[in-house]
Amino acid sequence: MVTLADDAYPELLREIAQPPLCLFFQGDFALVNRPCVAIVGARELTPYGQQVLATWLPHLVGAKLVTVSGLARGTDEAVHRGTMAHAGQTIAVIGTGVEVAYPKRRDKLQTQISQQGLILSEYLPWEPPAKHHFPERNRIIAGLAQATVIVEARQKSGSLITANVALDENRVVMAVPGPVTSQLSAGTNALIVAGAIPLISPAQILAEYVNAW
Repeated sequence: MVTLADDAYPELLREIAQPPLCLFFQGDFALVNRPCVAIVGARELTPYGQQVLATWLPHLVGAKLVTVSGLARGTDEAVHRGTMAHAGQTIAVIGTGVEVAYPKRRDKLQTQISQQGLILSEYLPWEPPAKHHFPERNRIIAGLAQATVIVEARQKSGSLITANVALDENRVVMAVPGPVTSQLSAGTNALIVAGAIPLISPAQILAEYVNAW
């Protein structure tokens, strides 16, 4: 456990409007002070979103960026799996205590991340999932990262909550444009109209971290 009063508390997270008082963790806590990029999106990840992640994650891992996501099904899960598949490091910010695996997966993905990356939570270790935990944890996902990437999102979704938090904290928000006929690109396209950076290449992400190493 790390508290807001500890020197080890992540500096970027300390800057947000409501930093968690305590962070419980399993894994390599030092990752929170490495250059991190938050990547979130729809639970109903489409082949388009899968292709974006499969193409871009190797570039981010190669640049030694730590990916941050929320361990939900769909985009979050693909971010964590894709990062580890390329021997990268990833942080999962969860909506339960660190001793609770949710959602349950046969391959125990949460355990894998705790061994190869970092599991992070503001909730007591034994705390079960609750509906309000998931929008709450989004501020931590965005708060740990200099830039937040939205891969796919419906017009109203948790990913847009994360994007709005990042904007409120003066962080960079990037959105992957998608077909105007796709409901799962409606949210990202709306973000771009509202001023988010249209993201068409991983080089744009890397450019935000030129002075981070």
